[in-house]
Amino acid sequence: MVVGDFPIEVDTLVVGSGPGGYVAAIRAAQLGQKVAIVEKDELGGVCLNVGCIPSKALISVGERFVQAQEADDMGIEVKDVKLDFSQAMKYKESVVNRLTGGVEGLLKGNKVEIIKGEAYFNDANTARVMNEDSAQTYKFKNAIIATGSRPVEIPGFAYSKRVLNSTGALSLEKLPKKLVVIGGGYIGTELGSAYANLGTEVTILEGGKDILLGFEKQMTAIVKKGLKKKDVEIVTEALAKGVEEKDDEVKVTYEVKGEEKTIEADYVLVTVGRRPNTDEIGLEGVGIEMTDRGLIKVDKQGRTNVPNIYAIGDVVEGPQLAHKASYEAKVAAEAISGEKSEVDYIAIPAVCFTSPELATVGLSEDQAKEEGYEVIAGKFPYAANGRALALGATEGFVKIVARKEDGLILGGQIVGANASDMISEFGIAIEAGMTLEDMAMTIHAHPTLGEIAMEAAEVALGKPIHMVTK
Repeated sequence: MVVGDFPIEVDTLVVGSGPGGYVAAIRAAQLGQKVAIVEKDELGGVCLNVGCIPSKALISVGERFVQAQEADDMGIEVKDVKLDFSQAMKYKESVVNRLTGGVEGLLKGNKVEIIKGEAYFNDANTARVMNEDSAQTYKFKNAIIATGSRPVEIPGFAYSKRVLNSTGALSLEKLPKKLVVIGGGYIGTELGSAYANLGTEVTILEGGKDILLGFEKQMTAIVKKGLKKKDVEIVTEALAKGVEEKDDEVKVTYEVKGEEKTIEADYVLVTVGRRPNTDEIGLEGVGIEMTDRGLIKVDKQGRTNVPNIYAIGDVVEGPQLAHKASYEAKVAAEAISGEKSEVDYIAIPAVCFTSPELATVGLSEDQAKEEGYEVIAGKFPYAANGRALALGATEGFVKIVARKEDGLILGGQIVGANASDMISEFGIAIEAGMTLEDMAMTIHAHPTLGEIAMEAAEVALGKPIHMVTK
């Protein structure tokens, strides 16, 4: 191993190159800082390599496969539709490679030094970066911790060839005939739905009373209807107790209302949450304050109690979302440069790529009431929208929530086709302080799914055109 004799000096050292880290590095460099970024695995972090991007690629494959099988109503007859799973996985990898290559190009284009290795903080101004070939000390004025998170491993389900986390589920060589998913949150329902679309028999075991507890029941009811159509079995209030592994299958034991049951499958996928990667980088020795869960405490600029060290993304409080990390990254980089940026999570969206998709931003109707608002809400169905009818995607609705006294938009919820794309309109409305009237009077192109947001605002105002109200 080659050991560097003298520390290399930079203005800002970024640890981690996911959607938080690489964005922070680029923004800091744009603001005139000399920046180095450290990554122990692959550029782009979990999201680009084994998370958001590959899962969405696989989901898209599944949706295309289903569409090809169900196009008879549109006059398209496709016989003997077959899935080449190995080619599907190659397609997924091509998407990943294109994006990670793009990140590398962006970093180099902004003159960010890319360092391969693991960082360990010696003190508040130096960190040791080690890999198989070398060890080098970096001296920094400021640092941004963006080390992300890893899947939680539960007792009795140690990860192995047959007991998978999300990374393993996205790296299979053959399509499983049967899959058990433990956990009915975002990751479990997305991957469970994706594999069901590809032809796998899927069972979801959820410990709570329902799946996707972060969304309104009216929304998740539509998703559950879609899962049932795919023959996905959902077992709630199920306690996973253990797994027996064989060469080509697993037997999962779980308990429901005191009754012990077993289920056999090719694999079991465990998706019960993620834990922050803060335990092996030397933070305790630097004196950085953390919560009992291992999250780093920060202020509204991402600054820790050590003034020149910042933290963003999955290692701090809040939802573990890639777009949250990227947002916090810009704030932290700008704060280091002396700008007055600070986080405001009023319009941070949450999306689940099930079939149909779920998306929400701002406050739900119940949340708004809990916060003391007197609210009005409007809901408009996909089934009454021309574009949705033409697409054959009539399941779902758009809901808008506003303050009754002045119509100020507080939140929006969407379940249906392209919900992930449409939710941004509500995000902009909330950030801009728009009202129901603003939304209703904005001219939306016809025929588009976006019109449903306008129609929902008209319903809330009591003046709908395409809905008869009593």
